[in-house]
Amino acid sequence: MEEISIKKGLTALSPLFVFTVLYLVTSIIAGDFYKVPITVAFMVSSIYAVIVSGGLPLKKRIQTYSIGASGENMMMMLWIFVLAGAFANAAKEMGSVDAIVNLTLSFIPPSMLLAGIFITACFISLAIGTSVGTIVALTPIAAGISFSTGSSLPLIVAVVVGGAFFGDNLSFISDTTVMATQTQNCKMKDKFKVNAFIVLPAAFLVCIAYAFMGEGIQAPPILGDIKVLKVVPYLSVLICAIAGMNVMAVLTIGLTLTGIIGITDGSYDLYGWFGSMGTGITNMGELIIITMMAGGLLEIIRKNGGIDFLIQIMTRRISGKRGAEFTIGLLVSLVDVCTANNTVAILTVGSIAKQISIKYDVDSRKCASILDTFSCCIQGILPYGAQILIAAGLASLNPINIIPYLYYPMAIGASALLAILIRYPRKYS
Repeated sequence: MEEISIKKGLTALSPLFVFTVLYLVTSIIAGDFYKVPITVAFMVSSIYAVIVSGGLPLKKRIQTYSIGASGENMMMMLWIFVLAGAFANAAKEMGSVDAIVNLTLSFIPPSMLLAGIFITACFISLAIGTSVGTIVALTPIAAGISFSTGSSLPLIVAVVVGGAFFGDNLSFISDTTVMATQTQNCKMKDKFKVNAFIVLPAAFLVCIAYAFMGEGIQAPPILGDIKVLKVVPYLSVLICAIAGMNVMAVLTIGLTLTGIIGITDGSYDLYGWFGSMGTGITNMGELIIITMMAGGLLEIIRKNGGIDFLIQIMTRRISGKRGAEFTIGLLVSLVDVCTANNTVAILTVGSIAKQISIKYDVDSRKCASILDTFSCCIQGILPYGAQILIAAGLASLNPINIIPYLYYPMAIGASALLAILIRYPRKYS
């Protein structure tokens, strides 16, 4: 890797600093996270990123930004947003949300709702191996439960997001698991054992906390009739997701069912269905714009050497096994901040992590677990990460409002850090 000067490295990373100051710092000073729209913060930092990308013609800089904003993975995510918006609103207008909320409240005591939603999200994400798919399937239901019970919407959405990252971190078919095990040359089942030792205590404690926090939740005074037919679109989405179908196919099936059932039972006519889908897609507009601008901004940072600079400075001073493990965790965390994609972060630092693990005799299974867990921790609390953005979009929330309640991603980060400090689990340390 070519040596990158401190000046060049800091310049490459400076668009992130601009975004942080413009959005987070000014919002905190104003005491209002709606004071500076996140779209404006990304626009200003994107313009700044294009300006400071020296040595290239303006047309080339804009092209680099556009490539990041329209990459293959980015476009796949945007199509999911479009389908998710259309499905969520079509299902809401035909009464599916109310029906499944009533069904849920009839089986789960209100005091156990938070713990129940968390366990459900953990199970689904473990089965399907994707946090995005879990969030798409459960967020509208969680939002409906929040309105029905009067519980905090940001809290209940955060419960879904936390449970979604349980499977993202542990599932055998998760992209992060595949990438972590491949880059570290270890078996998935072995990585799962080590990873489970690290995160299961955190999951248990968070679940207990949710059980206590849910004690004050009251059931709505009157439960509406449970219209089973209206529940079918959401049940189909959950069943198809658990079966391992592609999330876009899952949403398409759910969307088709909203049309068939909604038109048949008179919830809306054909034009009403089209209108509900159009409104849902329009409601995701800001989310799509934010995602594209974040992709472009992060591509310029990568192209200018920002990520290589982080790797360079983080691998200079490592002493001992603890230092090696901590460096691997910090490295994948920082790269995830710069890419907003935990799979890409693991891929980017995987080979460097392997070299560090060999040099300092770090067990490959623990190295893979550290990569996966720290990347999921950071991805789970990034306000511009795809998971937080889509959850916020489906629940009509500002992404920042969800962050303080993301207990599980924070807990697994603390658990991974503790595992490094106390050499846990001993067998793999």
